[in-house]
Amino acid sequence: MDRFHQLNVFVAVAEEQGFAAAARRLDLSPPAVTRAVAQLEQRLGVKLLNRTTRFVRTTDAGQLYLEDVRRVLADVETADAAVAGVSAAPRGHLSVTAPAMFGRIFVTPRLVAFLEQYPETEISALFLDRDVNLLEEGVDVAIRIGDLPDSTLRARRIGEVRQVVCAAPEYLQRSGIPQHPQELAQHNLVVSTATGSMHRWQFDGARPVRLQPQLALNTNDAVIEAALSGFGVTRLLSYQVSREVAAGRLQILLEDYEPRPRPIHIVHREGRFTPTRIRAFIDFIIADLGAEPLLR
Repeated sequence: MDRFHQLNVFVAVAEEQGFAAAARRLDLSPPAVTRAVAQLEQRLGVKLLNRTTRFVRTTDAGQLYLEDVRRVLADVETADAAVAGVSAAPRGHLSVTAPAMFGRIFVTPRLVAFLEQYPETEISALFLDRDVNLLEEGVDVAIRIGDLPDSTLRARRIGEVRQVVCAAPEYLQRSGIPQHPQELAQHNLVVSTATGSMHRWQFDGARPVRLQPQLALNTNDAVIEAALSGFGVTRLLSYQVSREVAAGRLQILLEDYEPRPRPIHIVHREGRFTPTRIRAFIDFIIADLGAEPLLR
């Protein structure tokens, strides 16, 4: 059996965390996928995957091997593209992650547009309000909001968003408009457990505000609905409430105390070569999202 076929199958199983999912991704039968991995392990004399009835995970040796195999396959793809010429169209599978609401509003339409432009590619997306470990979870590209920690990831800035405090006009008519962050203690507060800042809001030029939220919800969509109902004050990112603010259904408060905007980056794993499909996708997203007025 061709060694590169075995390597591609192993990467697919490791990234999909399952033989059936890898078979669907590669358009192979599950027995063919199982056979390829077994032959690879037999040839190496090393167990690469731990299998249970519920999931498949790489062993410690398998994880190290996975990193090396990805680099090898990326080098081969780069060499193929060089021989085919710079006009060769991107092809193959691409995995992307982004924050949940950002992914729904901004990323999904761009994924569709990218696939229409490059029909030989396929994309799987993971929209979650947490930072996905690109290496451990087999993701190629991430869009992240906020300062980036030092890492081996390559990053390119797309734009920025503000953290805004807001409430419905009817609530403000009933309860008054806070003029200083410390006055928030006198108001009903709605917070999102997805943001990681349930009990403390930082402001510019003022002491951090310790919160006693009346309502904590696990999605930003639910927080917006609660604020629109007139229940209380919340804080979200500017793009999340832009339509509601423009329509007058929410009002931004305490603008003079807003912390500095949060940067938005597109990041991918470090490597000597970057596959054509990843380079094309990054360039596509930067060109398109970089012109988005809500992210300036």
